[in-house]
Amino acid sequence: MGTLLLNPIAFSIGPLQVHWYGLILGLGALAGLALAIREGSRFNIPQDFFIDLLLLGVPSAIIGARIYYVAFKWEDYKDHFIDAFKIWNGGIAIYGALIGAIICAVIYVRSKGYNFWRIADICAPGLIVGQMIGRWGNFVNQEAYGGPVSELFLRNQLHLPNFIVDQMNVNGVFHHPTFLYESLWNFVGLIVLLILRRQKFLRAGELFFSYFIWYSIGRFYIEALRTDSLAFKGPAWLESLVDGLWSPMRWFGFKPGHLDLNYGNVRISQLLAILIVIAAVVLIIIRRRSGQPVYYSDPISSTKRAAAGNGVLTETELSSNNVKSANIENKTIENKTKQSAKSEDMKE
Repeated sequence: MGTLLLNPIAFSIGPLQVHWYGLILGLGALAGLALAIREGSRFNIPQDFFIDLLLLGVPSAIIGARIYYVAFKWEDYKDHFIDAFKIWNGGIAIYGALIGAIICAVIYVRSKGYNFWRIADICAPGLIVGQMIGRWGNFVNQEAYGGPVSELFLRNQLHLPNFIVDQMNVNGVFHHPTFLYESLWNFVGLIVLLILRRQKFLRAGELFFSYFIWYSIGRFYIEALRTDSLAFKGPAWLESLVDGLWSPMRWFGFKPGHLDLNYGNVRISQLLAILIVIAAVVLIIIRRRSGQPVYYSDPISSTKRAAAGNGVLTETELSSNNVKSANIENKTIENKTKQSAKSEDMKE
């Protein structure tokens, strides 16, 4: 059976080819931005703040994603370092993207006088919806799929539509649509986050931690199905631990995707997922036991705005005040002119 592929190029403008992958990622970013702006308006945070955050965060995420990938594939790049910059040839990692975006966000948010955890909470649903949509870029590119399965499994057990089944036919072999598994997992996660953020018990930072917990759990179980995982050679006990935690998937008839043991025996994304879940839970516990509780629904303020309110005016406010002063002066001169004119009339 031949392989049926979607054209990864959406359209061309002269020599410039616009790929579906980029358009889909852009759509995911805009959807996430829309959610953040909508929620931010409840806390009187201007939409320009989130637009600027996105414009800075996207390139930071791409750089982080590439550095992460190259670092774990260094053997492939150390003798051809220039290839590390050829991102159009593929090779980025979502965890690296998150690291890059978070570093950028911490710097930007603090520069604007906001608390990072409060803004991270607002952005959490936007992050997961961006990933939910973005995975369909992998579908178009026919990448990041899982191990081989039968066509009957896709059609009769998963009941997938033809366009997905056909695209999972790679050189005559059908594969697990791991992009779809993760996209659906993130869709459910989005609903969970949207419900969770309206609960009165939720404290600052906990929605952001919940996003990482939810995403990492799904990524742990889905990652083992893939055939393109970044991996390293770890101790036997660690391999056994990861395999044991994944064993429930075998009860449902799933098998791990191929992993070259000469390359590594522990998938990096699985190990990182475990560490993130543990770290997020520990941070939630520690933050609940220390300090004054700040809840998700509490008002959000900027220290920069507060300073402006105490007499330290921003450039915009100074400009506005100058205009007001000029208007007052003009009115004063105008009134004096009228009074002088009236006096002259009375003298006559």
